[in-house]
Amino acid sequence: MATQSLETLDPETRALLQIRLKSQPSDDADFRWDTLKENVRPLKRGRNVKILNDALHSHSNLPLKHSLLITRRKLIEAIDEYRGDDPLLPWLECIKWVQEAFPAGGDSSGLVLMYEQCVRAFWHDDRYKNDHRYLKVWLEYAESCSDAEVIYRFLEANNIGLSHAAYYISYALHLEKKHKIKTANEVFNRGLSINAQPLEKLEAAYRKFIARSMGKSKTATDEDGIEISQPVRSFGTVLSRGENRRRPIDVSDVGKKNIKGNRGERIPLTIFTDTNRENNPGHQADLSKVGLKPWDSLPTHRDRNKENTAIPAKWTSFKVPQRPGSRIAVLATPAIEVFVDQQSSELHQTGDETRNTANLQLKERDEHELKRESELLKENPLRNFPMSSFPR
Repeated sequence: MATQSLETLDPETRALLQIRLKSQPSDDADFRWDTLKENVRPLKRGRNVKILNDALHSHSNLPLKHSLLITRRKLIEAIDEYRGDDPLLPWLECIKWVQEAFPAGGDSSGLVLMYEQCVRAFWHDDRYKNDHRYLKVWLEYAESCSDAEVIYRFLEANNIGLSHAAYYISYALHLEKKHKIKTANEVFNRGLSINAQPLEKLEAAYRKFIARSMGKSKTATDEDGIEISQPVRSFGTVLSRGENRRRPIDVSDVGKKNIKGNRGERIPLTIFTDTNRENNPGHQADLSKVGLKPWDSLPTHRDRNKENTAIPAKWTSFKVPQRPGSRIAVLATPAIEVFVDQQSSELHQTGDETRNTANLQLKERDEHELKRESELLKENPLRNFPMSSFPR
């Protein structure tokens, strides 16, 4: 069959075979990403297939991976060297390149650090308070952190991006995932009250939110109604239409009735008496052997508390005996030098000096340091911000 030509096949088989041949890719290299798609982090804007294949191939090739790190270093240097009117632009270009070159994301890509340093460099700049590009970086940073709610409160306290519908949609969806439906509804209403733009997008998202909320509440109500309407009955019994549906008997009521009935009977208790104990001489011998006294003679108070009769004394009056011998003088050692992390101290500076210093640190950090710092930022995304910027 493999050597049979298309002319000898029946028309239906020939048509199906031609369709299959046309659907096969001309170059299998274009579909290399399909074998590694589990390691690709999805992007809302999509990905370029050629760039994605090159990026996945480069991470399995050490020379190509080294070239990626060099390119990232150059892009970071371009941020420091930028002298134009839009200092946010080189940051956006660097972030976009890292998202494409490191499709799996991860802490080793340094993407979380770039998010944090970018938003920290411009949070006090009035030019970017309502810039949708700057807000987008904030929202992407929030998606990468475990405590995203603190970021949304920070943006609201510092009046960043509050005129855009994306802020309210992202904040409300985050609250909905945490089952804070009432608070999410309040966030949507705040955005609608100020006509956040685009208003049509915000209204559409709010309608979907209301539909989801109503569906969840209706499902919960139906389930509760079914459980309440069903009477308690034994397994396998069927209630007829004319059957009297009385209130089910509570098990606790039956227990109370039984207790009252038992109290009313007043059955006397029988006390056991060992008649053989007094007539058994072996038992008395056993008591004297172990030093025990019979129950007819109780011990005195002093005998019962003999372990507490120790006379209290001053604990400093007892001294530990020392071994005889001469003591050797202890040589003075130099003082321990306290380590100061210059990188961490420089992160708390503000202005252009902070921006340049942070970029230099990102260039000089290795993969292990990037992972460690990324994990810290995910747990506390505002750890490097000044205290005056937090909501009060």
